[in-house]
Amino acid sequence: MNPRSSSMIAAAAWLTLAATSAPVFADGVPAPRAAKHVASSRHAAMTVAARKPNDSGVVIQYRVDGRAQIGRPVSVVLQFDGVSDPAGATARLTTDTGLTLTTSSSLALPAGQRTTATATVTSDREGLAYLNVFVTQNGAMSIVAIPVQTGSGVPAMKGAGEVKSSDEGEKIISLPAKEPKEPK
Repeated sequence: MNPRSSSMIAAAAWLTLAATSAPVFADGVPAPRAAKHVASSRHAAMTVAARKPNDSGVVIQYRVDGRAQIGRPVSVVLQFDGVSDPAGATARLTTDTGLTLTTSSSLALPAGQRTTATATVTSDREGLAYLNVFVTQNGAMSIVAIPVQTGSGVPAMKGAGEVKSSDEGEKIISLPAKEPKEPK
């Protein structure tokens, strides 16, 4: 084998390794290892929650199993990765008005293990409500709001006033002013 062919083999091996290594998101956090496995299972793919540079360091994935209907429970599958503190981490769950959590509101997340939990929520009205997940590790906190849409309606914004155009053609939204209440 001559030196030229061995350097070509090394370059090909390096390119293969680079192409098959784990992808990294823009925030520098590697993609969860189970992403391919979860997507190929019989369940819908998990959604990876957005991360901030100063968060707890725990990767949170979730999926809402089924469609939420008034008075009927729906499962929200939560998956936690990246707990590095030997003392572990904690997760606390809360809900918005109109959504009731019927499972435990706190979870212990052990270090070095992937933790999967299912939260069951029941909605008492149509519309969009959130299951809020607070994860704390080493004094840092991550907060994720998981949307739970009840009913078939798509959330719509309320009218924001009257749209007018200026003399230059610029769009202007005219809103009525609220009068201050007079002290009694």
